[in-house]
Amino acid sequence: MPLTTSARPFGSLLTAMVTPMAADGSVDVAAAARLATHLVDHGHDGIVLNGTTGEAPTTHAPEKSDVIRAVVEAVGDRAVVLAGAGSNDTLHAVRMAEQAAEAGAQGLLVVSPYYSRPSQEGIYQHTVAVADATELPVMLYDVPGRTVVRYSLDTLERLAGHQRIVAVKDATGDAQGALRAIERTGLAYYAGDDGQLLPFLSVGAVGLVSMAGHLVGNQLAAVIRAFDAGDTAGARATFLSVLPVIDLICGSGNGALRSKLTLALLGLIPGATMRLPHAAADDREVAEVRAALVAVGLLAPTEA
Repeated sequence: MPLTTSARPFGSLLTAMVTPMAADGSVDVAAAARLATHLVDHGHDGIVLNGTTGEAPTTHAPEKSDVIRAVVEAVGDRAVVLAGAGSNDTLHAVRMAEQAAEAGAQGLLVVSPYYSRPSQEGIYQHTVAVADATELPVMLYDVPGRTVVRYSLDTLERLAGHQRIVAVKDATGDAQGALRAIERTGLAYYAGDDGQLLPFLSVGAVGLVSMAGHLVGNQLAAVIRAFDAGDTAGARATFLSVLPVIDLICGSGNGALRSKLTLALLGLIPGATMRLPHAAADDREVAEVRAALVAVGLLAPTEA
């Protein structure tokens, strides 16, 4: 297995992987396996499947299971494979967790319930129900930009008492809050926004769940290694070098679309097909992304 410890239970660099689709919108399981292998060959020791970037709201249970099985088989023991088990319907989230475990996932990503705006007690009970559904370790996902609600510090402290809840993907942008939570809970914190990697490492985070890692995994892994080694200047310099790619993927407000589009332009997946309500990029955006890839040296001008 990859290097995991109690302090770093899911490795250090994970990408929330897109779900490749054929032109007719069907899930391309073989392309998913190839992409996962590419990520593991380029700096990753973990992969998150069936999350927001993977278009989980519009893929169905058999498709999710097929992708998990294919990726687990493809990457073997070289990476930890987590699967999303997020819903605002607790029973649905429990079923997702059970199906992920049956398909071979090695961990779960559990988001706080969205849209319903439950109380902290409701969030707590929901999360415990999902964590109790399998024997898999759980990474919580705190992303109030999508869910509206966030885990309170008291709720995180309660959840940290659960034997299988071991980590948090924090997409709050609140490094100060993460500092307090790390101190209070002992949970392993992973930055959930690429641009927040350095601030979160500085307050005790152990890694990153990325989107830009689709393109710059080796460099992001190098940032984390340099920071671990005490080379903060080196970490900063490497991070600066990939900021244009982070801006490209994360700066548009639709990282799933940008991730798929860049991967397709680079020939790493067959196409950029997405399911509605995500609409395809128009010609202007395709040209803009292609030009950006050329500018950062990922695509040769002749290929553009």
